[in-house]
Amino acid sequence: MKRIILSAIAFSMLAATALQGQAAPLNTPNAPQSNYSQVDWQKPGRHVNKHVDVTKRVVVKKTKIVVRRSHWRNGQRYSSWKRHQPIRDYRHYGLRRPGPGQEWIRVGNDYLLVSVLSGLIFGAIAAQ
Repeated sequence: MKRIILSAIAFSMLAATALQGQAAPLNTPNAPQSNYSQVDWQKPGRHVNKHVDVTKRVVVKKTKIVVRRSHWRNGQRYSSWKRHQPIRDYRHYGLRRPGPGQEWIRVGNDYLLVSVLSGLIFGAIAAQ
């Protein structure tokens, strides 16, 4: 009895798969058939060269010009000016030519134009 039931189940499963492969679909769309077996973008004449103009945004940051001032003032006396090396290539640092009896020295971040005899400050510029 088991053999008959198992063979009937096996037969019905085989018959169902065989019938499904031969059955026509019920709702077939009426879309026109294409002559191409390729994907749509591979059809000749369908290539579109898309040229995209990309404009870059340039952000310009406005910087605030900060004028740094030296805490040295003209007419002050700098007593330890002899400890500093005089600047000989003053043009390299954007300094003007020192007058007779004057020389440029660098103190921290400042350039001082001092008198060789007395140590009086004739000019002070903040270094950048």
